Amino acid sequence: MSAKPVNIPVARPFFGIEEEQAMIAALRSGWVSQGPRVAEFEQRFAEYPGARHAIALSSCTTALHLAMLAAGIREGDEVICPSLSFIATANCIRYVGARPVFADIDPLTYNLDPERVEEAITGRTRAILAVHQVGLPAAMTELAEIAARNNLVLLEDAACAIGSEYFTQKIGRPHSLMACFSFHPRKILSTGEGGMITTNDEGLATRLRRLRQHGMSTSDLARHSASRIMTETYDEVGFNYRMTDLQAAIGLEQLRRLDSMLQKRRSLAARYTAALQEIGWLLPPCQPAGLLHNFQSYMTRLTPDAPVGRDELIQFMLDLGISTRRGIMASHHEIPYADPRWARLLPETDRATRETIVLPLFHQMTEGEQDSVLASIRGVKIRFSQLTA
Repeated sequence: MSAKPVNIPVARPFFGIEEEQAMIAALRSGWVSQGPRVAEFEQRFAEYPGARHAIALSSCTTALHLAMLAAGIREGDEVICPSLSFIATANCIRYVGARPVFADIDPLTYNLDPERVEEAITGRTRAILAVHQVGLPAAMTELAEIAARNNLVLLEDAACAIGSEYFTQKIGRPHSLMACFSFHPRKILSTGEGGMITTNDEGLATRLRRLRQHGMSTSDLARHSASRIMTETYDEVGFNYRMTDLQAAIGLEQLRRLDSMLQKRRSLAARYTAALQEIGWLLPPCQPAGLLHNFQSYMTRLTPDAPVGRDELIQFMLDLGISTRRGIMASHHEIPYADPRWARLLPETDRATRETIVLPLFHQMTEGEQDSVLASIRGVKIRFSQLTA
């Protein structure tokens, strides 16, 4: 059967007239690269979770790269992280010459299992990189205790976690040395591309701002705003990882509407969960006590008695015009990180990457569209029982 045109996407960014007007105002201001809107976006973003500093960057990947550099991770070091994550999590460790060491996940939360993290520590371990997978906070208290006992740096890949809460504190406060966010179109708050680091360390924030702009000692905004001549210096090798004022203008409007977007996503997620509990063979996501999910993605898991396999389900729904995705990739299945030992050490990761599926969820989604998704799932048993009869 050939696939029909997709009528219900798995995700869709939400931009309104406010974002359009903000973009036009930025264009007409003359500041289109990193400038005053980036500075304002940083301030407002830091205020949202209660962080002291926020540093805007061109992507979450570049944010993770600079976080590794600023944390002192270098060649020969090991950084413990999950394999069950987008490959950028592992790549950013390689960027600084270090080695990602994968630890297995908790099968309910899909986040790092603290016991497996502790088992993975060696004499070369320098840091733990926690991932708040699809918006559910990782076990930060336990991971922080492990990091403190072993004199390790704790960092957060919070790409998906804007608006999520860990025991009433928003992710990004931060609960570690640095937390890194993504503004990719699949994320709740989007600037097209873009990223942010939050930290409470003023020295780190100062260095990160220099590293994102070729190591320059003073920003373009400071130099152009000065009433006296300012000559910049370059004290270390830096990068061109700047966010533009065009992106920041969008980000400021997205931040203003963030709470309403989170409320809508959580409402839709609750409808999915209630329906899936009746269906029975697709497990809804877990939300342990004290954690508040933002439902950046609504990821479900097929039970052993599911009438179809995961990939068959994806194709079946695509044929009906409904787009879904595999849950989360496992980086150790990709060539750069392949190693036979992971099959023994990562059984829960392997199961999760085979059995999970992301259902459509986006701000503009109507209850009617969601009902169509659920109707297609309910029709699976009928369809496949007919094929096997």
